[in-house]
Amino acid sequence: MERSSGILLHITSLPGKYGIGTMGREARSFIDFLVDSGQKLWQILPLGHTGYGDSPYQCFSAFAGNPLIIDLEKLQEQGLLKPEDLPDNEGFPEDAVDYGKVFAYKYTLLEKAWQNFQKADDHGLKQQYGTFCTGNQWWLDDYAFFMALKIHHGGIAWTQWEKDIKMREPDAVEKYRNLLAGKIDFYRFLQFVFYHQWLELKSYANINNIKIIGDLPLYVAFDSADAWANPDIFDFDETLTPRTVAGVPPDYFSETGQMWGNPIYDWKRLEEQGFRWWIERIKANFLLYDILRIDHFRGLAAYWSIPYGEETAINGKWIEAPGRAMLRAVYDSLGEKPIIAENLGVITPDVEQLREEFSMPGMKILQFAFDSGEDNDFIPHTYEKNSVVYTGTHDNNTTEGWFRHSPEEDRQLMREYFCLDENNPSWSFIRLAWSTVSNIAIAPMQDILGLGEEARMNFPGKSPGFWKWRYRSDMLTGNHADDLRRITRIYGRL
Repeated sequence: MERSSGILLHITSLPGKYGIGTMGREARSFIDFLVDSGQKLWQILPLGHTGYGDSPYQCFSAFAGNPLIIDLEKLQEQGLLKPEDLPDNEGFPEDAVDYGKVFAYKYTLLEKAWQNFQKADDHGLKQQYGTFCTGNQWWLDDYAFFMALKIHHGGIAWTQWEKDIKMREPDAVEKYRNLLAGKIDFYRFLQFVFYHQWLELKSYANINNIKIIGDLPLYVAFDSADAWANPDIFDFDETLTPRTVAGVPPDYFSETGQMWGNPIYDWKRLEEQGFRWWIERIKANFLLYDILRIDHFRGLAAYWSIPYGEETAINGKWIEAPGRAMLRAVYDSLGEKPIIAENLGVITPDVEQLREEFSMPGMKILQFAFDSGEDNDFIPHTYEKNSVVYTGTHDNNTTEGWFRHSPEEDRQLMREYFCLDENNPSWSFIRLAWSTVSNIAIAPMQDILGLGEEARMNFPGKSPGFWKWRYRSDMLTGNHADDLRRITRIYGRL
């Protein structure tokens, strides 16, 4: 990966008047800003169809996109919505996503667009829809059926459905496919629109020499089409109840560890199948992204397995995973791919050995570098070129917010180590990140804007209420572009 830099900003955080960032003109404007500021990379969070808690790391499908970020104005341009369908002001907050309100508003209009699509005489568009459904049938049918069933059952998890459809008994599958045929087609249509809009946006980025860094969560959500349709590849018992669930042991973020609750893979079964599901998953992700970050990469070396029913993650244990065999199968099938390994948390030599074997850059977080109480490998003079340096990630506080809570002895270490502007710590850290030998340097948009902890995107292990932050269009100016381009030029990342 060439020496370059970019910004971490999820689609939902873009500005706009319909309550949530979308794949429309504001996204293109952000790409224009990246070009003006000399950046080459746009890193986003997972694009999946989010469920309870609105986390992009807990989605209803490993393959389906989030309908909430579909751009309504593009649907209007296609004649699927009318101008009067989109009033100028629906009273959405500008600096946060009200997911409940956005969901109710957008799905009403998405249903209307689907109805108009069925009545339209645009044979070309309908042919594209048919081609999309045929080409993606292997995951699309299960996803659309799952979502139709979920709505039919009032939104409850698939484990609470009637036993016959929970277990996918053939008679029940046939009955519900006939009963819910219209709703199944609606969810197919949403994915057609999503993929059409996203690939168009990605093309605009690529034409402007901007690459997209996507994010692949290691695990899928328990309440997902993946778990319901493919129970054989997960550690479930004969009643499809998990035997174990995923998480991490006590760490920087939590004294009791993090209980994620995701189902753990039946790695033996996956290996017997030649890791076919993983190959298809990574192949699908490289349709969406230019570079892929594997979240919780350490779980491919060994994973924290927690007995189902535990209240915390403390009583889990490490179990070795066949990540080497899986990655080899992926590379043999797809060729070498540009993949970033999220090697944060409890990292042991086997994790680094696996990462280095496949020449994957790891992550360096500057907020972790200046802990005066202990040695660490996040201090910049220890970096190698094959790495990605971040001021912070979506799980960290903003640099401004973090700095204001830093102990005085840590601040003194910063003063001694680099040129620290205590009135503007965010840009001091951006400059430091850009100056390192790491091939890639990334800063979250919150740090570009110098925002405090009120703009934090997520806090691992905390209750729902995060993933809401958005910036307003008037916050990002030409001065930001000029300043960013200047340090990008100085440190050879243009």
